[in-house]
Amino acid sequence: MSFVKVYIHYVWSTKNREPLLTNGIRQKVFNHIKENAESKNIHIDFINGYVDHVHCLVSLPDDLSIGKVAQLLKGESSYWVNKNKITKTKFEWQNEYFAVSVDDNNIDAVREYIKNQEEHHKKITFSQEYELFMKRYGFKFLIDEG
Repeated sequence: MSFVKVYIHYVWSTKNREPLLTNGIRQKVFNHIKENAESKNIHIDFINGYVDHVHCLVSLPDDLSIGKVAQLLKGESSYWVNKNKITKTKFEWQNEYFAVSVDDNNIDAVREYIKNQEEHHKKITFSQEYELFMKRYGFKFLIDEG
């Protein structure tokens, strides 16, 4: 038996950062993502977001890559939203995503950060947050093209 404890903080946005995850929709989508993840043996420790993006703290399984987890969560959830007509228009996630590892000492801080997304985004836009993430973690900042 393998013992793996790797936490990844994922962030991804709606296509073109459309504000489709309104109050009535957001929790349905997040609940579905969490249920779908569990069915695939992916443990989402914490999930939240705002009208145009999602933050997920995931305990990475030993048999899936970071990219595969993102693909499974994003692909299935956009399919589910469209199949169930959760939004009035076609729903898509942006192709790109952000993922960084989280040290054990920072798990609670990341949970708290994810939990407070609505308050956080009263002060800062997702575009500003994204740019800060890119700089903080040393990623080359690219203009996302969908």
